Amino acid sequence: MVSTVDLNSDMGESFGAYRMGDDKAMLDIVTTANVACGFHAGDPVVMRDTILAAKARGVAIGAHPSFMDLYGFGRRRIVGDSPADLEAQLIYQIAAIQGMARALGWPITHVKTHGALNNMAAEDPDLAAVCVRAVKAVDPSLVFVCPPYSEMTAAAEKAGQPVVCEVFADRTYTPQGRLTSRKMEGSVIHDPKQSADHVLSMVRDGQIMTTAGTKLPVEAATVCLHGDTPGAVAMAKALREALTAEGIAIQPFAMPVGQI
Repeated sequence: MVSTVDLNSDMGESFGAYRMGDDKAMLDIVTTANVACGFHAGDPVVMRDTILAAKARGVAIGAHPSFMDLYGFGRRRIVGDSPADLEAQLIYQIAAIQGMARALGWPITHVKTHGALNNMAAEDPDLAAVCVRAVKAVDPSLVFVCPPYSEMTAAAEKAGQPVVCEVFADRTYTPQGRLTSRKMEGSVIHDPKQSADHVLSMVRDGQIMTTAGTKLPVEAATVCLHGDTPGAVAMAKALREALTAEGIAIQPFAMPVGQI
């Protein structure tokens, strides 16, 4: 049985006058924050404020790059960009967060790709390799956060990039270990108890229960709590309480150098 697990959330996804999620409330619950880099959400002020709020609470931070898709919040599948162009876009985003974080005295620890990019790279070895090359080009010490049964995990391990496995508290899984499409009914879990049972199965028991009723082995280092879904904060609180009740300590999988 695992003794510790990290709770992470995608944050800094507001943009200008538009507010997305309750970052401050989530930062009181999670131990790691993935900060939007401006291509699907976020802007320099939002990035700065999110990093400072995380630093004040001792929450580890990382870059959360995506396709260039503000209109679609990074959840549209974009094809047509050359691998070199996409790699440049990812390097740009990761470096932006890394620079802001260093200036604020709270360096990033990891990279986690967002939305459609994350889903596509999990299935496409060439796209996965592009993502890994971008991370490695910016900083080969950064941890690459990947879903289970993912081409990204294979690409990171091949390149010698540190990698950890992430599971989702509010998403169901296919028999292949992929996230169920949001277009399908029941793909997003809204009930706190169902979410807690789902996560305990993955973290405590090491098993993903799929939509087909089958089970897949998993070793999850971090659990994602989406902050933009209705009732996200209440679900996050309930999940943290459920994990703690099982004797599982909540702590970051990585912290900035000098902060461990």
